[in-house]
Amino acid sequence: MRRLPSSVCSPSSHHLNPITSMSTGSNSLVWFRKSLRVHDNPALEHASKCSGSMYPVFVIDPHYMEPNQSSFSPGSSRAGVNRIRFLLESLSDLDSSLKKLGSRLLVLKGEPSDVILRCLQEWKVKRLCFEYDTDPYYQALDFKVKEYASSVGVEVFSPVSHTLFNPTEIIDKNGGKAPLSYQSFLKIAGEPSCADSELVMSYSSLPPVGDVGSLGVSEVPTLQELGYRDDEQDEWTPFRGGESEALKRLRKSISDKAWVANFEKPKGDPSAFLKPATTVLSPYLKKFGCLSSRYFYQCLQRVYKDVKKHTSPPVSLLGQLLWREFFYTTAFGTRNFDKMKGNPICKQIPWKEDHDMLAAWRDGKTGYPWIDAIMVQLLKWGWMHHLARHCVACFLTRGDLFIHWEQGRDVFERLLIDSDWAINNGNWVWLSCSSFFYQALSPITYHMDLFFVSKVYLFICLHFLRRCFFGGGIQYNRIYSPISFGKKYDPDGKYIKHFLPVLKDMPKQYIYEPWTAPLSVQTKAKCIVGKDYPKPMVMHDEASKECKRKMGEAYALNKKMNGNIGDEDLRDLRRKLENDEESNIRNQRPKLN
Repeated sequence: MRRLPSSVCSPSSHHLNPITSMSTGSNSLVWFRKSLRVHDNPALEHASKCSGSMYPVFVIDPHYMEPNQSSFSPGSSRAGVNRIRFLLESLSDLDSSLKKLGSRLLVLKGEPSDVILRCLQEWKVKRLCFEYDTDPYYQALDFKVKEYASSVGVEVFSPVSHTLFNPTEIIDKNGGKAPLSYQSFLKIAGEPSCADSELVMSYSSLPPVGDVGSLGVSEVPTLQELGYRDDEQDEWTPFRGGESEALKRLRKSISDKAWVANFEKPKGDPSAFLKPATTVLSPYLKKFGCLSSRYFYQCLQRVYKDVKKHTSPPVSLLGQLLWREFFYTTAFGTRNFDKMKGNPICKQIPWKEDHDMLAAWRDGKTGYPWIDAIMVQLLKWGWMHHLARHCVACFLTRGDLFIHWEQGRDVFERLLIDSDWAINNGNWVWLSCSSFFYQALSPITYHMDLFFVSKVYLFICLHFLRRCFFGGGIQYNRIYSPISFGKKYDPDGKYIKHFLPVLKDMPKQYIYEPWTAPLSVQTKAKCIVGKDYPKPMVMHDEASKECKRKMGEAYALNKKMNGNIGDEDLRDLRRKLENDEESNIRNQRPKLN
């Protein structure tokens, strides 16, 4: 067993039952869920100790994996096929690693908690090990499994290892409430307790797998074996799943110490797709845990020690990792975190329901090439740059369409290979200006796209983002332009032309606003707006102005009622906003003599 100094966090006793009477040679079961890796996996390490047999198990939930033809994109009822493929690749890589150590991954199918209970019974398991999970779905599963294990004398070891910090401890230090700003989280959290511990990176061998009986154990299935076709998508994500790929990508990222030291989130290029301007480690860190966040943390600290100067949170790479921790803690400590209603930290806003607009946004058919190219990249790759995510989320909600953030959240949840319950919901609540910010950071109202024009504006941007991150977030009247924001990074529209080939011959001066091109230009480019490519579903200047007005009234009502807004209050405000909008439209129409 090889250990790497300074990395393993000791799991909190709050979440585990100490092993006090485990005899040598008993059977252990390690239940893999997110931590699909061998390195820094305390549950695997503990299960391997003093065990005559060890059963490494992953349970395929049919609702998550089986094809569903009624969904808007290829995949199951819950996940897009890119995400399913990434998971299968991660499982295959884990299986390969276990086999090299004399073990293997046992894949079973069914409702996870029911399957695990059958395994405990059939295999006479005396020790059950699995990583603690803060997601409500797993909290419910784990309660059921722990209750049964306790009733039959099975020891349970459930360490906190998916995050740098134990969310429960952070909340306890904050008086029983989750910190609601990044700055307050950092003050409470301090340095991770795992900073000076040791990390188990590899093993010389693992205990053998015992008799599996008649439980229907299988190898990791292929997409085809799950019922998917080879041509399910016309373009697959270029990012492969698995611990091996995660460690390879990590090594490549940290090998450039100057890049790591100088990383600043606002400087990232959202239009860079052939060589993304980020580490693209999020799919490996978030949902599937192919990469240990603690190992990543230690790698960053080593780089920072080796350089003379480096960036700091919130804009540094470490700052991005700490954002992950902040959202995990807040999500865990907030009732109904994934909803607007019943969520004590979420502003109640009368978002509108428009299925046609939602579908156009989701399918990349808004008529705004910058927005559509990002959504097409999401559909094809299951990933896009974080600033690109900001743009499309703003466009859907407070920027242009005024559609509920929960509906955008659901699209991201399905399609993103790095989608994670806490972080996905946290980002949508933040980007829709529903929480995580002070109401009045500044009286200035300007578009986000005005940044990045010069060094002066870059300084303003960094100052603005630091205030947002440390104070809490974005004020609702700061909106990403669907035209000029992307143009600052990619004036030739290479990103748009790649993901929207229908516009590949459109001259660059019209690539972000093709509806402004003369018909002769559209004809020459073989792209007639309204026929080959859609007209803008809204006009940005008017739509954003209307969204600001609606947000202003919603904020005023939230303040007046101290957040205690009921369904009837929202209905009344929605009717008022709709009537005002119709009145404004009538007043703007030219009068006929």
